[in-house]
Amino acid sequence: MTAATPSQPPVQSPTERRVSARVGAISESATLAVDAKAKALKAAGRPVIGFGAGEPDFPTPGYIVEAAVEACRDPRFHRYTPAGGLPELKKAIAEKTLRDSGYEVDPAQILVTNGGKQAIYEAFAAILDPGDEVIVPAPYWTTYPESIRLAGGVPVEVVADETTGYRVSVEQLEAARTERTKVVLFVSPSNPTGAVYSEADALAIGRWAAEHGLWVLTDEIYEHLVYGDAKFTSLPSLVPELREKCIVVNGVAKTYAMTGWRVGWLIAPKDVVKAATNLQSHATSNVSNVAQMAALAAVSGDLDAVAEMRVAFDRRRQTIVRMLNEIDGVLCPEPEGAFYAYPSVKALLGKEIRGKRPATSVELAALILDEVEVAVVPGEAFGTPGYLRLSYALGDEDLIEGVSRIQKLLAEAKA
Repeated sequence: MTAATPSQPPVQSPTERRVSARVGAISESATLAVDAKAKALKAAGRPVIGFGAGEPDFPTPGYIVEAAVEACRDPRFHRYTPAGGLPELKKAIAEKTLRDSGYEVDPAQILVTNGGKQAIYEAFAAILDPGDEVIVPAPYWTTYPESIRLAGGVPVEVVADETTGYRVSVEQLEAARTERTKVVLFVSPSNPTGAVYSEADALAIGRWAAEHGLWVLTDEIYEHLVYGDAKFTSLPSLVPELREKCIVVNGVAKTYAMTGWRVGWLIAPKDVVKAATNLQSHATSNVSNVAQMAALAAVSGDLDAVAEMRVAFDRRRQTIVRMLNEIDGVLCPEPEGAFYAYPSVKALLGKEIRGKRPATSVELAALILDEVEVAVVPGEAFGTPGYLRLSYALGDEDLIEGVSRIQKLLAEAKA
């Protein structure tokens, strides 16, 4: 008897397809989805503690809010402004970049965007042609590969694990390089792992990229959130020969607790900025003028607010790592930057926990939410199954209570 052939889904003609194949292939942001679910459960009266969102739990500093209030009253900001950003903000970003990174840029090399996500997409859209490959170290932030695909590129993952502190080597990058490689992504400090590259390692990666004529996109959004002996290194400042093929992405979201204000920027060679600005002129026009004036106050001011946040994050970082490593089957390297812990839970997969045997970190995260009402993001969202991401940008009491619940649940694991 002949085995039945599995039926294949019918091929849809362009007139039958309701959503384009390109957009239909995009996954929703897993981190935002987890955060939304946690907030919905809280709104329904459930005592959910959420470790999903990557945003500071501090309010935006008052002087920044006041700058926005004043901007609301100024008729100038009731109108369209240049698509690429307010001239005074671009000038201030250039000054801030020199101050914080030692990287001197012209305001014409800056495009102000609706948050860092838009900067990342527009950067890839400006330099990628269909089939161009981008080397993406994993674990990666969920938006990177989707932005690459939307721009027609092909993400090529290079995986690092806890044994190297989630840092990739030049040898790994070289092994992934092909004749189609155009860009390498460099992120330090990292979301989701908190990994920070040493100056020596960053220098080696930068020189390797320059030697092979590759573009580098470097995301510096967590530049001010480093702890202990770790130091932030700006790649174009460290490796000047990269500057004609380097794009820096940054923004006010993390440093100034301004995630909801949606102001980011990219710094790149002028021709790339011109191309990305043309794209933005059709996609969104200018970023909200009120938010831009708030960002101007932020980047022009001191760093006292982030210094205060960093002290709290450092305390929480040490607490969460200690508590996670007290769980049998969990291994959590100490993050050196950002505000995330990224523990390996591979040793727990397949074990029985309250009558269930989660085989993946997706299933384990679901079990944790269902059983103890704690929301975490599974490693599958970041390209590395077998891990969980927990943001420690939440209050100390909630952090301790949330991890305590996870400890009690996972202590029940048995073979």
